[in-house]
This record gives sequence, C-alpha cells and structure tokens, in this order.
Amino acid sequence: MTVSPTVASVEGEEGAEPYSFEDITFEKMPENIVVFDYGFLDTLDALGVEGITGVAKDSSLPDQLEKYTSDEYTSVGSLKEPLLEDVAELDPDVIFISGRQSPFYEELSEIAPVVFVGTSQEDYWGTFQSSVDLAAKMFGKETEAEEYMAKIDTALEEVKTLSGNYETSLVTMYNEGKLSGFATNSRYGYIYDQYGFKPVTEDIEASSHGSNFGFEALLEFDPQVLFVIDRTAAVGGDSNIKADMENAIIKKTEAYKNKKIVYLDGPLWYLSGGGLQSELSKIEEVLAELK
Repeated sequence: MTVSPTVASVEGEEGAEPYSFEDITFEKMPENIVVFDYGFLDTLDALGVEGITGVAKDSSLPDQLEKYTSDEYTSVGSLKEPLLEDVAELDPDVIFISGRQSPFYEELSEIAPVVFVGTSQEDYWGTFQSSVDLAAKMFGKETEAEEYMAKIDTALEEVKTLSGNYETSLVTMYNEGKLSGFATNSRYGYIYDQYGFKPVTEDIEASSHGSNFGFEALLEFDPQVLFVIDRTAAVGGDSNIKADMENAIIKKTEAYKNKKIVYLDGPLWYLSGGGLQSELSKIEEVLAELK
C-alpha cells in the first residue's frame, strides 16, 4: 500500500529551502504508531484505530484527546520539539507529522517511515478530507470514515441554510485586546468556503495569523455576523474578551445590535481542528450560536 502526504511540501524557515515529503509504501498495516499531529490523532481516535503508542504531549492537547495524557501512551516530545531518542525507543512502524515537525523530517525518517498529514492554509478542507481518506485506507476504516463524514456533511448542509440568511460576515481572532481578521483563503477561510458565510471584504491579506486591524476598521467593515476566536483563552491567558470587544465602537456595529457576535471556543478553534471530531464540533458550535 502506497500513501501520499496531504501536501507535497511546506515552506521552510526564513531563507531556508521548503521541506518536501515523499510517498511511502507499506508492506502491511502499521501496528505501532507515533502521532505528532493532533488533527490526525483526532481522526484516528474517531475511527477506532488501535496501535497508537506515542503522541506529542503538551498543554495544547485538545480536550477530546484527553485520554492520551495517560501513561499508556508514551510522550514523544512536544509539537515543536520531538524527542528523537524516545521516538526511536518505541521502534514505530510509522510516524505521522504536520508542519511544526517538518524541520525534523529527515531525522525522524531515519527511525521509521514518516507521513505528512497536516492541513494547508490554501486548501484546508481539501487537505482535511485527504487526511481522513489516508487514515481510512491505511487502517481499513473506510466504512467508519464514510459514516462520520456523512455526519459532517449533514451538519454542513444545516449550517449553510443559516449562513444564507446573512449578507456579510467576518472571522476575527482576539489576542490580548488586539484583533486580526481572516480572508477566504486563510487559516479560517473554510467558514466562508464550506459554511457558506459571505465575507464582508476580499481585501484582507491571507495569513495564518490573520491581518491586524483596529476596532475602527471593524466598524467600517460592519459585518452582519462577527465571529471571534479567543486566542488569549486558548493559550491559557487572562482573557477579557467581552469587555474589550463590546466597547463603544463595537456597539455601533450591526452584529452587536442584532446579537450576532459569535464568540467561538478558543481551544477548539485555535489549538484543535483538522480531525473528524473537532471539525464536527466546530460546525455544531456555529449552529448552536446562530439558531
């Protein structure tokens, strides 16, 4: 069985060459699995895949994956700093990585076959689906994957019926009192592309961290629906999001007047994602907030 990475390459550090990833051929289904990408771990967990022995463990491990904090699963480092010796001790059949571990691709490849399963900013939903397909085919979970994706498709159709009620929307991130906005082809662009919300502007620069702007600019955009992701809370900070957001300027916006400022769960949207469980949870949260 030959599997392909979800993307062929990712950008390197400033001035460095891109990191490229290869197709990998497996003679049999892997039984000893190390996972560094939480989205893919989420999918493996949802599909009931067995054989996970090592995972990256740090404070950003999503709530739905709490069971992997158990000593039953070996810590192989953090998302940014794999512990190569600990990975080698497990002698895995396969190692799954995403963007943050790309600098360690060659070193990890000396231990076991490495498969890149991360999502891309330019095609988040497409690469998410590719990672689900990869997991399903690799571990014989095609039926389970189809059933779970059917749930997601049903939820998507429901959210599209709601999004059609609004002419304009904007996805923003709150970080210690400051705001950034996200374009259609950015990290959260799938809220526009897949959920069906119409962007209030196409002039926001595409960026994984968003394009910074002030509250005055938000008033100028004046979207009917305003999504706010609380990064401060997601990383364990002291968030004053409602006090900061619901200021005199924001109170002039259509979204505030019509109670359509949607505060999205920070850990779910900022730290999680790219997995079956988290993507369904995101859609369900939007549905619950706008029904």
